[in-house]
Amino acid sequence: MIGIPTGAAPCLPIIHINVVDVIWKIVRLHFDRTLFDAVLCLNGAIDTDVIEQYFSNVPIIAADGAANTLYSRGIIPDMVVGDLDSVLDDTLEAVRPYSQIVQIVDQDITDFEKSLRVSQSQLWNRVLVTGLHGGDLEHTLNNWSVFYRYAQTQPLTILDGNRYVISVVDSLLVALQPGEIVSLIPQPSARISTSGLQWNLDDESLEMGIREGARNRITETEARIQIHQGSLLFVFNARLPFAPVLSD
Repeated sequence: MIGIPTGAAPCLPIIHINVVDVIWKIVRLHFDRTLFDAVLCLNGAIDTDVIEQYFSNVPIIAADGAANTLYSRGIIPDMVVGDLDSVLDDTLEAVRPYSQIVQIVDQDITDFEKSLRVSQSQLWNRVLVTGLHGGDLEHTLNNWSVFYRYAQTQPLTILDGNRYVISVVDSLLVALQPGEIVSLIPQPSARISTSGLQWNLDDESLEMGIREGARNRITETEARIQIHQGSLLFVFNARLPFAPVLSD
């Protein structure tokens, strides 16, 4: 064995540690006059005045019984999709000459999901969904589940009254009006930090059944929502007829 020379420091192994900075993907929410590819009406409360005012030249998909509401207000959908157990015979016969009837009898998926699949087959990617609420509570809850699942890969927007709802999985920069009410609804949980809101979060968790993030308020011309983990639904004022766009 060769000894260490007297007075010399021992030769210790050099350990290289690579420090990797975590870079969060950030997208910007904006409205650049992008229009929706289609409007999908579910069999709930539908504001037909909005459809007549803003979407007369946009393809309208009626999910089964939604065709009854549309037809009663003089709106002929471009497509009626579903197992057709809710649409009235009189409605179906009246719209048949003008609408494409797509009957899908698969009972393992809902009319909402069937309609989304049809919209994808038509390459209608940016879809506005209305009529989510109304009728049985289980239908509404199931609609939320379907929306959340499909919105992971398709830019879907819910129109609820005068509010938009979108699914957000990346950190977000938003330039909305100071004073505007926004909500951050975890799906089902999210760990986030925010700036530019009245009640900001600092690496805090939101979780369904434990802590939600409803009814916050924009205070700056640009707000930041940093998602460390999870995903959420972002609720804000509608900008009809324009679609919300998320871009790098």
